[in-house]
Order: sequence, then structure tokens, then C-alpha cells
Amino acid sequence: MRGHAVKPVSTNGPGSAAGIARKAIDDGADLILVAGGDGTINEVVNGMAHSHVPLGILPAGTANVLANELGIGTTMGRAAHALGDCVKERIALGLLTAESIATPRHFLLMTGAGLDADIIYHLSPRLKNALGKIAYWVGGFRKVGSRLTEFTARAEGMEFTASFALASRVRNYGGDLEIAPTISLLDDEFELVLFEGSNSFTFLWYMLGVVVRKHPSMRGITILRTRKISFDAPANTKIHLQVDGEYAGLAPATVEIVPNALTLLVPSHFRRRRPASVDETAWTTSPTR
Repeated sequence: MRGHAVKPVSTNGPGSAAGIARKAIDDGADLILVAGGDGTINEVVNGMAHSHVPLGILPAGTANVLANELGIGTTMGRAAHALGDCVKERIALGLLTAESIATPRHFLLMTGAGLDADIIYHLSPRLKNALGKIAYWVGGFRKVGSRLTEFTARAEGMEFTASFALASRVRNYGGDLEIAPTISLLDDEFELVLFEGSNSFTFLWYMLGVVVRKHPSMRGITILRTRKISFDAPANTKIHLQVDGEYAGLAPATVEIVPNALTLLVPSHFRRRRPASVDETAWTTSPTR
């Protein structure tokens, strides 16, 4: 293809992509392209972390948050065409460590604790295959009327109570919403977004705020920049975790930035396209010190 030797390799089940990526690097590959959704990309990232082989994206899965973030389109044809304009960018990764998982897990996009991870945990694979992203909204609306479990999040020397926490490296959430309004993959930080409250009806109000991009100033929502977060579950409760839209275990857990961890192909204009910053960090909850 255009003078390049390309070797297609298919995955043979969940969890196999990381090993395929590691072997490709050991065999001397000078570029790895991933055709898949954010979950498949996450697996490949875990096989490529700390190498200097570039990663390129050909979106093809249920959700394509990374493709949306990079502005390369959500079809393989459009993304393949955009590869010619891409440049190498060395970026940080997130790292999730939890007692419930044997090996710490790197991630490109985000980790969530609480409500969204609980939705993913209970999501029917059959419904996901049939409806795609709509299945997540169906799962979310099924939570309306139920009581949400709150947990403790710690960051920047402060303690917060939340029922949903998102430590994000990208603005986009699910490809449709912008929950973390000022973060970029080029930053060596997370934008941590915390939603408090056990009343699920409150989240209908929160999501409306997200849709119209007014949530940074809403009561009950806290947004801050940080490089390390911990999540702790109350006794005898389960607080679920997700990374890059895939289920990832249970709290307690720690999330931290790993600088200079991956070479990603990004459009040349991506370096110039930075999210608009908010006027000030929104401290809209009352932290417990």
C-alpha cells in the first residue's frame, strides 16, 4: 500500500489485541494501525505503552471517542485518507490500579467510577450489538428512580463525595457529549469531573447541563485538574470502574498520569486546536478536608 508493507492481523477474542501489538513491536513493526472501537484501541495501547512505535487509528467499533477527539472522522475510509496528514505526537497515558484487577491498566481516554461504570457492568452484550451507543442511554434511563451509591474521591489534597466521577484525557464522552470541557491529549493531566448526589433524577438535570455546556457552573458538579486520583468504596458496597468505555473492576482504585508513554499519530492541525478554557475551575461542591 503506497510502497509500505502491510500485515493484517485479526484478534481472536477479548484481551488478545495487547499481545498482538507487543509481538508486532518485537518483530520490528514501525507502525501499528488499529481498526476497531475504543475498547480495542485500549487493548492495543496496553501492548504498546512505553514503546516508541507510533499508533494510528482506523475507527470501526461501537464508540469512536478517540476518532472524534482527533477530528479524523468516524469511518475507516475517511480516517485512512487523513493518515497522510498525521504527525507523531508523544503523549501521556492514564494508569488505573485496583485491588480487583491483577495488572494495572493503561488508558488513552478516561476512567469512570460509579454510575457510568455501573451502567456498563449491567449492559447486555446483545443489546449493545443491536443498538450500539443507544444501548448505553437505555441502560442509563433504567437507573432513573433508583438510589445511587456515593463514594469518596480524593485529589489535590481534598476529599469529595460523588456518585459518578470521570477522570478524562479528552473532551468527548461517548462521542456525543463534552463533559470535560478544557482537557487535551496534549496535557499531562486529567480533568476530573465529579457529580454528587444519590438521587438519580438529579442526573437528568446534570445531563441537560452537559448537553447545553453549562455544567461547569452547576451546583453539585466539581471540575478540577489533577495528575492523581483515588476512589474508595463505602463498606459493603460495590463501586464499579470503567476505562475507555470497557468494564475494569471495582474500587478501591488509584488513577494516575504516566508522562511520555505513547506515540500517537494525530492530524497536524490537532496541535493548534485546543479546547476553549473555562473562566475558572468550578468548585461547586463542598470538599471535606
